[in-house]
Amino acid sequence: MMKRTLPDAHNFLNNVAEPTGGEDNGELGAMPGWAISDLYPATDSSEFTSDMALAAREAEDFAAQYQGKLAGLAAGPDGPRALYDCLKGYEALQDRMGRIASYAFLNYVTKVDDAARAKFFGDVQEKLTQIGVKVLFLTLELNRIDDEVMDKVIAQPPLDYYRPWLEELRKEKPYQLSDDLERLFHEQNITGRGGWSRLFSETMAALRFDVDGEMLPLEPALNLLMAPDGERRRKAADALTKTFQGSLPLFTLITNTLSKDLEISNRWRGFSDIAAARHLANNVEAEVVEALVTAVREHYPRISHRYYAMKAKWLGMERLEFWDRNAPITSDAERTIAWPEAQEIILSAYRRFSPDMSDIARMFFDNSWIDAPVRPGKSPGAFAHPTVPSAHPFVLLNYMGKPRDVMTLAHELGHGVHQVLANEQGALMAGTPLTLAETASVFGEMLTFKSLLDATPDRAQRKTLLAQKTEDKINTVIRQIAFYEFERRLHTERLEGELTAERIGALWVEVQADSLGPAVNLGEGYDVYWTYVPHFIHSPFYVYAYAFGDCLVNSLYAVYENGEDGFQKRYFDMLRAGGTKHHKELLAPFGLNASDPGFWAMGLKVIEDMVDELETYDEG
Repeated sequence: MMKRTLPDAHNFLNNVAEPTGGEDNGELGAMPGWAISDLYPATDSSEFTSDMALAAREAEDFAAQYQGKLAGLAAGPDGPRALYDCLKGYEALQDRMGRIASYAFLNYVTKVDDAARAKFFGDVQEKLTQIGVKVLFLTLELNRIDDEVMDKVIAQPPLDYYRPWLEELRKEKPYQLSDDLERLFHEQNITGRGGWSRLFSETMAALRFDVDGEMLPLEPALNLLMAPDGERRRKAADALTKTFQGSLPLFTLITNTLSKDLEISNRWRGFSDIAAARHLANNVEAEVVEALVTAVREHYPRISHRYYAMKAKWLGMERLEFWDRNAPITSDAERTIAWPEAQEIILSAYRRFSPDMSDIARMFFDNSWIDAPVRPGKSPGAFAHPTVPSAHPFVLLNYMGKPRDVMTLAHELGHGVHQVLANEQGALMAGTPLTLAETASVFGEMLTFKSLLDATPDRAQRKTLLAQKTEDKINTVIRQIAFYEFERRLHTERLEGELTAERIGALWVEVQADSLGPAVNLGEGYDVYWTYVPHFIHSPFYVYAYAFGDCLVNSLYAVYENGEDGFQKRYFDMLRAGGTKHHKELLAPFGLNASDPGFWAMGLKVIEDMVDELETYDEG
């Protein structure tokens, strides 16, 4: 059977929903809110109710047709065709369930503090879990099929279409439990990890930070740490510290509970290392991750330590306080970039690389696939949610008009482009391992940054742009590896018993001091800043994927700048591959290999060169 393909960007533009009106945000201009009616018209719509009921029936029918029979089908005279038909049905069900789950999630995160939305989200999770239990047998039975039989059938058409998915599934075979235990783990997620994660999200969304009498949500409060006025930054830091401390017992309990939850899962499944499950899910070898971590640690003095020492000098300080780390390097007010300008900056940068890339990104603006404004109760941060191949991705931002916000938008649109292209792989294989999931996002950021830098002839402004980009890369690479080390130390110590808030704070300060260097004073109050990092809660050990992606893109971008013929085509082929290829296969066409000891040093050299260039501004 032919592989399902996505229409090219130009034709796809003619098949999307009509755009909805934007929200007026003063000087930022009209910004879009999501049109999640693309998924379902409303939470109580007949379409949603019908799909939920249909998913339940399809799961029942699927189980009746296939449960307990897969080994026999595989060994039968038409094994490849029989298993292919089985997986096609399973994939269609996963797409339907994914659409339902995505709708409930996207409806929830735009107003986390709304009780009705929270209830709807929770109810949907419970129903989908019950449906999912009915088809849980499929992956368990597939992994019990004799290796010799499976190796034979997956090499034959039409089942060879699903070979990448089946091969990745079979890597989980050594860690698979009995059917009853797998069902128990699956069902208990709602009251276990899923429930604690939801508690964290709702608590964080409800927090308010008192800065000079103004009660701010998390995102605007954190944004004040980049204010030009040092006293304003200090007050914001004090407010953040005070509120985090007020909820410290709860965040400590959540962290200890989820760490124990991870330990239980690892122990029962037989994972030998605390991060092994993440490496397996990422389709990356532990030694490759360790090589990355070692290389980044070796570059701490040459990148972050050196940069922050320079920054302290620029700001006239002996040492930076922790609230000064992201301060602007000039007293000039940072210009506000309205939404229409941000859109044009990014689309123009994307267009110079590839018109198709720009056209795909434009769909997000034109068709309300972005929720951009800051609102009370809205989930903080930014993300791109892929939803399912039968729909389209959605991007969430908290846009406040800062240059960094433009970079965040470019980053998330890179994810969106990647997700649109990978959708042709279908619901089972569109998902990209986290180590490569950041490739398109960081590449999109780099395209946008280079475009802004080329359009800035003024030396002082160029220095400011370069400093901001250097800080972004330090936050993406140095800080994320420090986050990873913090997680490793926390989860390792948790094996011996619960950690107090004071001990968690001490671990946090130790790893941050090591990464940031002596020019940054991590003084009183900073020890609670671990509390707001959502990745520690929602996706343990996710964070190294950012460093992996940034260093990879640094090397990839160097190949692009060398002007190699056919780069854009190879780049799009890499994005279209979704989860069907290992990182070695995806990087080989560019002459890159993440298993090469010199690979990470090459990517880090790009950041080190940026610090070198900033030093020349001081000399000039």
